Amino acid sequence: MRNMKLVLSLAILFCCTISFSEVRGGELEAKEGKQWFKGNLHAHSLWSDGDNYPELIGLWYKEHGFNFLTLSDHNVLATNDRWIDVEMSKGGINAYEKLKAQFPKDWIEERTVDGILEVRLKKFDEFSQLLNEDGSFLMVLGEEVTDGYQGAPVHMNVSNVKELIPPMKGKSVFDTMQNNVNAAISQRERTGQAMMIHLNHPNFHYGVTAEQLMRVVGENFFEVYNGHPSVHNNGNEKHATTERLWDIILTLRITELKLPLMYGLATDDGHEYHQIPSPAKRSEPGRGWVTVLADKLESNTLVRALENGDFYASSGVNMNRIVTDEEGITVEVAPEEGETYTIEFIGTREGYDATSEPVLNEKGEDDKITRKYSDELGAVLHTVTGTEARYSFQPTDLYVRVRVTSSADHPNPAERGDKKQAWIQPVYGPAGQALVVK
Repeated sequence: MRNMKLVLSLAILFCCTISFSEVRGGELEAKEGKQWFKGNLHAHSLWSDGDNYPELIGLWYKEHGFNFLTLSDHNVLATNDRWIDVEMSKGGINAYEKLKAQFPKDWIEERTVDGILEVRLKKFDEFSQLLNEDGSFLMVLGEEVTDGYQGAPVHMNVSNVKELIPPMKGKSVFDTMQNNVNAAISQRERTGQAMMIHLNHPNFHYGVTAEQLMRVVGENFFEVYNGHPSVHNNGNEKHATTERLWDIILTLRITELKLPLMYGLATDDGHEYHQIPSPAKRSEPGRGWVTVLADKLESNTLVRALENGDFYASSGVNMNRIVTDEEGITVEVAPEEGETYTIEFIGTREGYDATSEPVLNEKGEDDKITRKYSDELGAVLHTVTGTEARYSFQPTDLYVRVRVTSSADHPNPAERGDKKQAWIQPVYGPAGQALVVK
């Protein structure tokens, strides 16, 4: 019991750091020694269920303008010796031939056992040393802690992890999330290494509801956009979109739970790397990312910048400038030729309709999914068509976030109809700032 109290105390300490966005009065712009770093926090390799070798995946990201990549294979770290059957691996001979064509013979270790060709998967220290380039590209060690409760998937990524975190299990979906978050926080406190944990794809099998996620102490990130075609970012007629989950969570964390803001990430969740884009719309790289403002490309620095809210999430729209001050928010898009942009300031105001009702199944019973709430949660407060916009806070604003949508279709959409977008992180409005627990 004493150890559990200690972990929960660390979780509370970890989640309540006052961030850039919480205090307001800051500017996200590449100047004064800081610069934008583009990265993906969720990708898979042959170390679990990806179809390519980690060094080839890292090289793809490096060659496509990314500055960092977290490889986050399921319940494994690329730190031990592992030999795989080349033909039976997910990538098969095709991936192996690409590996041999790209890298010298002395890089590849192969052997034949009972007539079966095997290759040794390179460890993180090996392929990161090969790919890393000071100030330009960085591999980050990660893990997708793959857990669940009674058929509901609970997958959580830990970036910059130091030691393997096994699935911690729990007595409910909420308890499962909380136990895994506590394990990550405990490791961080014990090792002194900055690491972050976030919930992956809440709408995957619709396993996690807003009401469950909002209560997790120390969990301040989730994927508002995931590039896997099977995770239902856009919900359906019964289930809320991930953006809808976000607004429900933000509103109730501020007003009822007195927990910090939750930030929204965009990730790839890549598994297939050999035909991009593919006609089958598989889980491919390059669909979603975060762009972080930091003074150097170093894993601890990146984690702390993310925790401070010094980033935006994107599936194709880039930003030049994001400014928050005591009076409002100003954003400026980095436009692309031929595209127009809709900039929406979204938030909830004090005095909102707090009633909700369950979603019923065919028998008229509670379907135990995210409840229906008033449209006053996450309302569009102001809209501008153009590349620059300003929103002035109103006294009753609890929080405000920004969504930028391009007129251009996503070049390789996870779901039909997806546009290129950017999601700028929420900040407290005047009414929300008054409720912040320091």
